[in-house]
Amino acid sequence: MSTSNNNTTTKPLAHIRNFAIIAHIDHGKSTLADRLIQTCGGLTEREMKEQVLDSMELEQERGITIKAQTVRLSYEAKDGITYQLNLMDTPGHVDFAYEVSRSLASCEGSLLIVDSTQGVEAQTLANVYQAIENNHEIVPVINKIDLPAADVEKAKKQIEDVIGLPADDAIAVSGKTGINIDGLLEAIVTRLPPPHEGDTEAPTKALLVDSWYDTYLGVVVLVRVIDGYLRKGQKIKFMATGAARELDRVGVFTPKLLQTDVLGPGEMGFITASIKDISETKVGDTITDEKKPCAEKLAGFKPSIPMVFCSLFPADAGDYEKLRDSLGKLALNDASLHYEAETSQALGLGFRCGFLGLLHMEIIQERLEREFDLDLIPTAPSVVYKVNLTNGTQIELYNPVDMPDIVKIKSIEEPWIKATILVPDEYLGGILQLCQDRRGQQVELTYAGSRAMMVYRLPLNEVVFDFYDRLKSISRGYASFDYALDGYAENSLVKLDIRVNQEPVDALSMIVHKDAAETRGRQLCERLKELIPRQMFKIAVQAALGGKIIAAEHISAMRKDVTAKCYGGDISRKKKLLEKQKKGKKKMRQYGNVEIPQSAFINALKMGDDK
Repeated sequence: MSTSNNNTTTKPLAHIRNFAIIAHIDHGKSTLADRLIQTCGGLTEREMKEQVLDSMELEQERGITIKAQTVRLSYEAKDGITYQLNLMDTPGHVDFAYEVSRSLASCEGSLLIVDSTQGVEAQTLANVYQAIENNHEIVPVINKIDLPAADVEKAKKQIEDVIGLPADDAIAVSGKTGINIDGLLEAIVTRLPPPHEGDTEAPTKALLVDSWYDTYLGVVVLVRVIDGYLRKGQKIKFMATGAARELDRVGVFTPKLLQTDVLGPGEMGFITASIKDISETKVGDTITDEKKPCAEKLAGFKPSIPMVFCSLFPADAGDYEKLRDSLGKLALNDASLHYEAETSQALGLGFRCGFLGLLHMEIIQERLEREFDLDLIPTAPSVVYKVNLTNGTQIELYNPVDMPDIVKIKSIEEPWIKATILVPDEYLGGILQLCQDRRGQQVELTYAGSRAMMVYRLPLNEVVFDFYDRLKSISRGYASFDYALDGYAENSLVKLDIRVNQEPVDALSMIVHKDAAETRGRQLCERLKELIPRQMFKIAVQAALGGKIIAAEHISAMRKDVTAKCYGGDISRKKKLLEKQKKGKKKMRQYGNVEIPQSAFINALKMGDDK
């Protein structure tokens, strides 16, 4: 850890630039951030590595950004002034839009990165609209101009046609080779605004942007100072929780952790105060001085709303405590993960978890298995339904198992999303068919050059299974997809139960549309027939709506050839032996218990339309 004692004074507001880097997934945000860090001397040549801000192993392996990161850089501009640049590298995937919204709320400007080979994509649009909502000054940047397929003029035209931003002065750069990085740095200091407000004499007021747990330092809090100062040794107060603490450390990331003596108005940095409980540090909270508090709190952020729910059970029942501790530790570093304990007849004790989307769910599961060495059984992903009962009350249904008796239900409402899909013209037919099959309602269809932009309303229930995989498969990876919640609507929904050997398997229960129930039930039964190992007795695999069986498959029993010892003789002797075997199998089936392997649960739920 580096310690610097020459940072006792803070920069004037006019010499500070706070900005976020926003783009669609895989358009080169983190690589461009690397070049900016390298050019400004944040790290030496020896310390540099690719995607230096993607510190998580999973981020580096998948080539995606999961957690937004902050870096302070110093840049001497052509006018001779040294500017302080506070850069935030944000995730590009739709599931991590909450991270992006928090980053944008703490900045005044944005660099909009567009890949010169791909052009404008769905998440580009979503991020731009978020930046405009936050009154950001946006500088368009065309990246990857070193590639043979780069088409800068086409990318500029798409920015103007699809987004509506003037792109004449868009900056063409290459994050990989470093072409025109100096031009980009000049644009940051000349075209992006300094912080709007900041009174050095006013009581301390700072926005809590993020917090995470560090084994050695306790809770590390990322802050953006609005008014006043944050100094080492100062007594501070978190206004939402009322907790008071004394600051141990004040500092910045360069991206190395660097201690300073003070953080002033407009600056971004971190603080630590020997905090052991992360619940004291609520994201979006206002930090102020304990003795001289500010008059009112900052607006903060909207809380994250989980979109997809799934239950996680340990494969070994003895790992329940370990799973609980592991989820607790992960929730310290991920404010958008929600979880609560639950019990299943088939799978025992586990947790019902809420995620922002399917990728978020996949990342959390993978982190639990890797970082905490857990073997998990996930259930079918589901969404939150609103059930209107005949007695006039409304309940929220998180788990299909908890669905009330059908006679008590008046109607069921399901969540809908508004999806924006950008796709090359030649794949349009297949994508329209996919949306139609998933009960989609077309809102808009427009063209920007050779690409179609579709806006569809879709039930979230139809999207959480394999919509994204099918979309990528039909468009050969060229389609991009972004969505936002668009309210609830009443529909004909039913609970589909799966029974194995007459016993309901609650981990495979799901809520489906009445018209799709039979198809989905048949698919599941056929898949389970392949996945469940044969037993010494015949097993019935059934899909049921209430008491009505709508699909069934049978797994034949493993049998011994009881007639092998009969050489000739009367047929009645063989029949007698077969009848005796049949009675034994029937008795065995009555008392037999079918153990469904963990792989069967996981594979049964991976149902494509082609299965």
